[in-house]
Amino acid sequence: MNTIKLHLLPIEEDGYHIFFEAIINGKPARILIDTGASRTVFDAERIKTFLKPDNHNFEKTDKLSTGLGTNTMESHTVVLDEFILGETIFNDYDTVVLNMEHVNQSYRMLGYPEIDGVLGGDLLHGLKAVIDYRRKQVRWKG
Repeated sequence: MNTIKLHLLPIEEDGYHIFFEAIINGKPARILIDTGASRTVFDAERIKTFLKPDNHNFEKTDKLSTGLGTNTMESHTVVLDEFILGETIFNDYDTVVLNMEHVNQSYRMLGYPEIDGVLGGDLLHGLKAVIDYRRKQVRWKG
């Protein structure tokens, strides 16, 4: 069983955001779990710190993304050499990058650290992940 320790961040008095640490190209990344997000996405500016300098050219996609507090936004793709969730390693991981400045601005205003990305339903479903609030972990077989 593969497990990742979760961190619960209180939002106001009646809610929580769930975070964990992943590894992107050998560097730790702060990731928000969003069960309502259809795709795993990364912040277009923050992801650059994980990429080689010659890999900052994102490919524009024809699809518009919705969610994250906006109606629609332009999205791009980039390939991460290595994306590690616990003991699960994704090599040459093709992912979406979006401008998530509005999300990180909200975290800064609350005095919380910014996020590098959002783990969405595509990977949660693909891994058959289970979020265990009591143990503060997410786990999956594999």
